[in-house]
Amino acid sequence: MDQLALLFVLLLGAVVSVPLGDRWGLPAPVLMTLLGIVLAVLEFVPNVNVPPGLILPLLLPPLLYAAVRRTSWRQFTANKRPIFLLAVALVFVTMACVATVAHAIVPGLPLAAAFALGALVAPPDPVAATAVAGQLGLPRRLVSILEGEGLFNDVTAIVLYHVAITAVVSGTFSPWKAGLDLVLSAVVAVAVGVALGWGANKLMDLLGDATLQIGLTLLVPYASYVMAEEFHGSGVLAVLTTALFLAEYATDPDDVMTRLAGHTFWDIVDTLVTGVAFGLIGLELHNAIRTASGRWGEMLGWAAAVLVVVVLVRLLWLLPATWVTQRMHAKRDYDEDIPMTWRETVVMWWAGMRGVASVALALAIPLTTDAGAGFPKRDEIVFIAFGVIMGTLVLQGLTLPWLVRRLGVQADTDREKEFEKQLAVRAAKAAKRRLREIEAEEELPEELSEQMVRRAFDIGLRISPDMGEDERREGHEHRVRRLKRVRRIQGEMLSAARHEVVAARSEPGADPEIVDRVLRHLDVRSLK
Repeated sequence: MDQLALLFVLLLGAVVSVPLGDRWGLPAPVLMTLLGIVLAVLEFVPNVNVPPGLILPLLLPPLLYAAVRRTSWRQFTANKRPIFLLAVALVFVTMACVATVAHAIVPGLPLAAAFALGALVAPPDPVAATAVAGQLGLPRRLVSILEGEGLFNDVTAIVLYHVAITAVVSGTFSPWKAGLDLVLSAVVAVAVGVALGWGANKLMDLLGDATLQIGLTLLVPYASYVMAEEFHGSGVLAVLTTALFLAEYATDPDDVMTRLAGHTFWDIVDTLVTGVAFGLIGLELHNAIRTASGRWGEMLGWAAAVLVVVVLVRLLWLLPATWVTQRMHAKRDYDEDIPMTWRETVVMWWAGMRGVASVALALAIPLTTDAGAGFPKRDEIVFIAFGVIMGTLVLQGLTLPWLVRRLGVQADTDREKEFEKQLAVRAAKAAKRRLREIEAEEELPEELSEQMVRRAFDIGLRISPDMGEDERREGHEHRVRRLKRVRRIQGEMLSAARHEVVAARSEPGADPEIVDRVLRHLDVRSLK
């Protein structure tokens, strides 16, 4: 098997792991990690030859962009307190605790190198957290916090990692310079992200075509990451800023085709890249195995100790942080999502899995220092990092679904349905307001006006049938049955039309491009 065949195996596994995960009740990223581990121990499977410096630039930008599409800037600002406690403060605390323990138990490990180890294992993986949480039906407030933590903690951890690595390689360390680098990295990243977001928004208006616009959204995250890194900024924060800007300002409510096609496209990208990323984590296991040759007992003990520190620090930090946030939330009217019970806090604790970023940072540790000596205890650091990554991904990933079911932490479906009904009512009222404006401008026949009023009501009813309960109008049940019947008949009519158009594609002289264009219009009509 060569490298290209291995890539196709990972892509196939990424697709198959989704239905298998749904059937077995396990997160797809965890299944892909297990597949990578199995492939890593097979003799005919080649070692992965991806340069460590390319792992983050190749995998993180599309994954981050896809994750940001599911959220909004308003959601981040509303949850700034819990996100700060997890994404910034907890990363510092975890790094310090891991560095202290590693420096004490690993003979000859310098403190700066121990801080590098602490920085690379500190951030829970944004992809693992969102992918796992999204499949378990967790309350939306927990998913929001996990998404915010996962998206922002890499920014803090990567900057701290580079500061620690520089201290080891150069042999010097300045707290003031480190703090300044952290601030400048954030400022540069935000500037690059806003500039590229603004430019991409203008370019989308110029392109017009849905295919070109979606293609541009694939290029923009990479451009944002690379440009920010080129100017010594945080590539991760730049991608987040660009994605949030586009989500806020590049959304045209009437651009149905681009929205539908873009949603499908990014679902595909997210599934494939996530699968490849976690498959690579499992495949990189051979590096750790080779490192521990002849020293299994000693190095497994170190990795287990650091794993315990990482897991316990998260729990010991979450308990008081959640309590403080709840007290502040109770005293003032904060519009933010927080864990409301100890069960939700436990789930948040156990969902802190490490992943892609930690692997890339571990493999990117330099081989030598500026003085020409080998990087101190590099093999030990890499092995411990992989031990933490595998321990959290496999152990926590496999048991998280069981823990969620055991604690009974589930989304508040009644609240979600109520919000959906409220949006449906607002949509119907907006349609009626527009109808009254049209009636003031144009003279509509009475029959047409009544028909349009019913259509306005049906707009909301299609979204949430429950909204009809609030209307309290005579014959509502009859109208609901009639609407369902109309939708069924219309669906069958459109199905017949699609079959006819598809059949025409194979007829002599038929232009496939025109056939596909007509079929696309029928597909969009089917969603109305």
